[in-house]
Amino acid sequence: MSLTLLPIAGILGLGGPELLIILVILLLLFGGAKLPALAKGLGQSIKEFKNAAKDDPIEPKKPDAPGKN
Repeated sequence: MSLTLLPIAGILGLGGPELLIILVILLLLFGGAKLPALAKGLGQSIKEFKNAAKDDPIEPKKPDAPGKN
């Protein structure tokens, strides 16, 4: 696996054997049927976070106080 495919793994210093062990542990904990659903939920969460971070928050303008110009 190259670092371009898994940039977080490169940052954390994880290699192929470590990622394989993590995958086996996840498979044992959640089972094969739940992993696709978990991955889908994680992907949707990341997508929503990126969209929220990209959107500029629009602050409503406060009306000027009467009598001040």
